[in-house]
Amino acid sequence: MRERVVVAMSGGVDSSVAAALLHQQGFDVIGMTLELWGRDVCASAGSRLCCSVRDTLDARAVAGRLGIRHEKLDLAATFRATVIDYFVSSYRDGLTPNPCIACNDHIKFGALLDHARALGAERVATGHYARTDVDQVTGRHRLRRGLAPDKDQSYVLFGLSQAQLARTLFPVGDLNKAEVRAQARELGLVTADKPDSQDVCFIRDRNKDGFLRRELHVTDEPGPIMDSAGRVLGSHRGLLGYTIGQREGLGVAAGRPLYVLAFDRPNNRLIVGSREELLQATCTAERVNWVSVAPPVAPRQARVKIRSRHEAAPATLLPLGAGRVRVEFEEPQSAITPGQAAVFYEGDLVLGGGWIAAEEAQ
Repeated sequence: MRERVVVAMSGGVDSSVAAALLHQQGFDVIGMTLELWGRDVCASAGSRLCCSVRDTLDARAVAGRLGIRHEKLDLAATFRATVIDYFVSSYRDGLTPNPCIACNDHIKFGALLDHARALGAERVATGHYARTDVDQVTGRHRLRRGLAPDKDQSYVLFGLSQAQLARTLFPVGDLNKAEVRAQARELGLVTADKPDSQDVCFIRDRNKDGFLRRELHVTDEPGPIMDSAGRVLGSHRGLLGYTIGQREGLGVAAGRPLYVLAFDRPNNRLIVGSREELLQATCTAERVNWVSVAPPVAPRQARVKIRSRHEAAPATLLPLGAGRVRVEFEEPQSAITPGQAAVFYEGDLVLGGGWIAAEEAQ
């Protein structure tokens, strides 16, 4: 009897090829498209949403071409509670969230895994560029980078548990994007040349500030933009939506590049400064998950990424207990941002990661 696998099919080329590869390998594949915003919103938003009508139709067309079963799963309520509300509350609290990580932890490898079991499938698969293996000594399941450095998505998967990793497949993790598209073309899949999604899927008009203001029911409250010496340089449009390290859209003519350094929320002040002032040598990660290895009890060397497009930098990890790790970089890093993830690597192995704490929490 063939093993059944549920593939999260977003309507994109990566998940399409993931389903195709598993079908070719003899699995009983069920393609599952997740409805994450509710049918009324998806229908009115067109292709701007990950759960849009077009994406669902594309996923269904791919499933038909491959000759596999296709279904939809309504997870709108769970997505609202675990991803959207987290995103909004993080900005309210002055943090910069990563909704893709929350979606992976709670939706693709949480609710979808539960649903897969109800369908008689013990494993799920996605189109993420990542890999897994098993440590032959310890028996632990391990998460590794995808082989294509420019597409590796292991950063957003550090939160997976051993139980989740054991039930997960990443069929395109050994491929690069060109190879994935080539396979899709060879198979005649309608998604072969479909552009990659670049935006936060639930912000339809790319207007993050507007979305946050609607969600939080707040209006603009202008205040001073100040440098680290306390000089007033201009006026901001309201602190909501600014991020640490932001350069564009500050509206300050200072004759030199300026970046967001910090928020003084009690006084409604935006603090800006030079790129050099963004540099920090340390940070603290909290709620750390050691995805591939046992939690260390002594300092450990690693390379650490502090955002998805950051080049992992050499650092020493100092366990602090209670799920916290102090990260000491060999060289100061720019724009270490509370609310983002710090993910620890040893070669292509993902050791684990956690959430960068705000200074006052360190």
